Amino acid sequence: MIAVMHPRRMLLAISTLCVALAASKGAATASTDTTAPGSTEPATDNTGAGGEAAYPVTIAHKYGETTVEGFPERIAVVGLLEQDALIGLGVVPVATTEWFGEHPGAVWPWAADELEALGAEPPVVVGGSAEMNFESVAAQDPDLILALYSGLTAEDYELLSAIAPTIAQPGEYIDYGIPWDELTLTVGQVVGKSDEAAALVADVEAQFAAATEAHPEFVGATSVMATPYEGVWVYGPEDVRGRFLTDLGFELPADLAEITGAEFGGDLSDEHLDLLDVDVVVWLDAVGLAEQAPANYTSLAVHQEGREVFVDSFGSTLGGATSFVTVLSLPYLIDGLTPMLAAAIDGHTATSVPATEE
Repeated sequence: MIAVMHPRRMLLAISTLCVALAASKGAATASTDTTAPGSTEPATDNTGAGGEAAYPVTIAHKYGETTVEGFPERIAVVGLLEQDALIGLGVVPVATTEWFGEHPGAVWPWAADELEALGAEPPVVVGGSAEMNFESVAAQDPDLILALYSGLTAEDYELLSAIAPTIAQPGEYIDYGIPWDELTLTVGQVVGKSDEAAALVADVEAQFAAATEAHPEFVGATSVMATPYEGVWVYGPEDVRGRFLTDLGFELPADLAEITGAEFGGDLSDEHLDLLDVDVVVWLDAVGLAEQAPANYTSLAVHQEGREVFVDSFGSTLGGATSFVTVLSLPYLIDGLTPMLAAAIDGHTATSVPATEE
């Protein structure tokens, strides 16, 4: 993952436009009160008659809190995942941010069907994960900006808040660390659909429970996700990929958090490659690993016994879902990756691990 970078300077023309836009918005207001960063706090009881959500709703985040006074008609997504939760709740954002995959509107296939069912065109992509495009965001005239799965800096937040009220990443997690269920529930609060969001989360949780029941061998077994980036990069316990494994019942290596620290992942030095000697390792984008891996990895039992799963983030939808972990991608991911994990964890080299689809 490439973190969102803040700009070196702010153009005067953008500043003028942003202030004018912010002054015209009535859907939400922002505050810099940081008394409870990272939590969601409805300003009123968020359940009305018939399950309809009531406004206002106040969302606390890393840089303060933002109050949504009424339904936001034009939501711009500058986080990397929030469009799935919105679309799953029947709300189409006016703008999204491209992470990877280059699908129309930054909407992957598991969400595209729901978007089509809503009779909506793909959102406008206003920038990429490498750098924020503030002009493009402002041009969409948003009345609310979502950046829950992001690494916004304080400067980013200030600039975006000049365009429209902005909800940044929670302060209680690492950047890019909000869990998929909390993201979904927060988005549900924002768009006045808390009950529907809770139902979506409960459905996915039931699918996790069913997969774990069908594969008791996962429970208590060790697993980790890794990719051959800058040597070997491992994903930590606060990353969406690490959480996917623990949601299936796996345990992550005991020393993993020491390596990843306050980040979503970390580089694994050659002398610590034995951390990969788990019951099953999931490799992302590791084509040619057998030829490139250091000798001290190839000597590990996890490799010699074929307890490895390989997925291609860029060449397959399943591989994309392994990183793009949302309430809409998870059913697809559970169905696709579970049999691969089951085939690998048995330790029998004669058992063929299903290949990810092209």
